[in-house]
Amino acid sequence: MAAPPASAAAPRPAPPPLAAGDAPDRPEGKSETTCEDRSNAESLDRLLPPVGTGRSPRKRTTSQCKSEPPLLRTSKRTIYTAGRPPWYNEHGAQSKEAFAIGLGGGSASGKTTVARMIIEALDVPWVVLLSMDSFYKVLTSQQQEQAAHNNFNFDHPDAFDFDLIISTLKKLKQGKSVKVPIYDFTTHSRKKEWKTLYGANVIIFEGIMAFADKTLLELLDMKIFVDTDSDVRLVRRLRRDIGERGRDIEGVIKQYNKFVKPAFEQYIQPTMRVADIVVPRGSGNAVAIDLIVQHVHSQLEERKLRWDLAALASAHQCHPLPRTLSVLKSTAQVRGMHTIIRDRETSRDEFIFYSKRLMRLLIEHALSFLPFQDCVVQTPQGQDYAGKCYAGKQITGVSILRAGETMEPALRAVCKDVRIGTILIQTNQLTGEPELHYLRLPKDISDDHVILMDCTVSTGAAAMMAVRVLLDHDVPEDKIFLLSLLMAEMGVHSVAYAFPRVRIITTAVDKRGTSGTATSGPTLSPTAVTRRTGARQGSRPSHPQPLVSCGTYRAEMLTYFS
Repeated sequence: MAAPPASAAAPRPAPPPLAAGDAPDRPEGKSETTCEDRSNAESLDRLLPPVGTGRSPRKRTTSQCKSEPPLLRTSKRTIYTAGRPPWYNEHGAQSKEAFAIGLGGGSASGKTTVARMIIEALDVPWVVLLSMDSFYKVLTSQQQEQAAHNNFNFDHPDAFDFDLIISTLKKLKQGKSVKVPIYDFTTHSRKKEWKTLYGANVIIFEGIMAFADKTLLELLDMKIFVDTDSDVRLVRRLRRDIGERGRDIEGVIKQYNKFVKPAFEQYIQPTMRVADIVVPRGSGNAVAIDLIVQHVHSQLEERKLRWDLAALASAHQCHPLPRTLSVLKSTAQVRGMHTIIRDRETSRDEFIFYSKRLMRLLIEHALSFLPFQDCVVQTPQGQDYAGKCYAGKQITGVSILRAGETMEPALRAVCKDVRIGTILIQTNQLTGEPELHYLRLPKDISDDHVILMDCTVSTGAAAMMAVRVLLDHDVPEDKIFLLSLLMAEMGVHSVAYAFPRVRIITTAVDKRGTSGTATSGPTLSPTAVTRRTGARQGSRPSHPQPLVSCGTYRAEMLTYFS
């Protein structure tokens, strides 16, 4: 996991070479470092102006390694910087486009630092931070040779792939999946692996040429120019290149005068006039950051980028159940087991036993939807038998923590050597939206058929997010099977509208809960609801409370199976 930044209340540590400015914008050549150069680098630290206290040093969050988790941790929460699933209205369409912020400014002006400060202050759990550094064009052999000798201009607009930038930003605003290249500044080339991102509530796009293209400007809802003194930017580049890249002062200043400074005056500085807000002093301007955050909050409120549960509930009342839903045949045996687990007089042991039986039947039923192909085997008697065999590569189970864990033993019992992944999703009590807190998935899951497990599905919010996370890891939608012991009708419709090719499989669908409202979840045994402490001691409460929602049953499952 990514190392969490320091608490906002903690004093700021001594800045590393890149703490005050941007991440490396340009590939540079390397030469031997002398003692004099190291001394000069140390003396340059004292030339930097003080920045706002209480902020953690910036770390690079874009153009990262594929295995590096896209997380930004603060003292209060975790921000998932690979995007969030777009919410859908009652018609199955995306509600609103994301709010896109553009951050422009000169090299080492502090754009990425300002972006992270905005992200932390926004208090939005899902955000995408996209950098122009990922979109340098692939160089020809001649250009590679020029770059190796510091004679290629990486500060020119022609150095960037604007067509790819525009198409990527358009898809992100629509909540679609995108592939972003990872640029290697050492070899001046793109790496083979690309990272996958999804759209979010807020998209922050930063780069020196962020405002250099007219079509790109039209995609940005807010444009911010980070204005930092040229002397400060030069000092930051000197400190970075001497301290980290082993270059001498003469070489750094030569390249700055040849490419960096002319490009700023010709292409970057003129774009200040198209900016909505100019932030002097960069990350040191806390007042400007607060004003930006207030404006973005007001825009998000107007766009209402939240799931309207009430609209979904009312819209689904008269709709037929989707074709992608498969309910276990309600035989006398199945109804008998449902009767037992819903009975208020059912004991803890009986509840566990018959719940496990239903889970086993559910898993067996789900496996019948996997692809099979004809095959011929030879029996011990030497006869050919025309049968069927699994036509996929592998089966992987993913449980939505913590209630989904109760279904793992049933899957392991019928699938030999099955791989298991876990996703922890919790609902934000203030916004009502689900948030991802933990993720552990097997490698190469994109080639597998994935059985997504949760004991109950009420509104479908957690299930929708879990499906979107799987899609984020390149699992095809038609290879995802959502399994739940019990589902509310609204949850079935919500998942089906958002992901029409996901197979939904359950043992029963409850239309209304005991409260008589469409938003209530499935109802089950009220006596099974016990305090966790009492369950662990083997005792039962003297006055059990009625169970009227999926959330209560989820607690019941955790209590009984723990």
